[in-house]
Amino acid sequence: MGRRGPAPTPTNILRARDSWLAKTRDGEPHPPPGRPPCPAWLNEDAKKMWRVLVRQLDSMNVLTRFDGNSLGRYCALWARWVKMQQFLDQNGSVYPTKNDRGVVTGFRRFPQTIVEARLADQLLRMEQEFGLTPSARTRIRVGDAMNDEGSLEAFNRQYVRMAPA
Repeated sequence: MGRRGPAPTPTNILRARDSWLAKTRDGEPHPPPGRPPCPAWLNEDAKKMWRVLVRQLDSMNVLTRFDGNSLGRYCALWARWVKMQQFLDQNGSVYPTKNDRGVVTGFRRFPQTIVEARLADQLLRMEQEFGLTPSARTRIRVGDAMNDEGSLEAFNRQYVRMAPA
């Protein structure tokens, strides 16, 4: 049987939120802050996302050197999601089915629609973990140290530019 209830919020996130709970936590491991190395197994599209996200998360002071595998999985999922989305943009979400005489009898969903939806769900869960959704960001307090390089607008500009065409 799994653990009950929601996962506890990491202490560094609680500190960023100015939560009093951060002061009550003891015995929790404290991984060293910093940028993790990019996993070698990421493809080029995933590495592009890696570079953007590492810069953004590091500017928010929520990234540790131990976050590499989780962030790598996110980037790999994102690259797969982009490919599914491109397929659906080009082909639509359904295709016609025909009988033996070649007459269209109905429509079926492309398998990519299911894969895309599942990847989107997984990405959303991971985005919430890293503070990459609007609601997750409202819980993180970032000081004045965030310059244009680390701003949300800069992230959005890079995100749109780097999406594979």
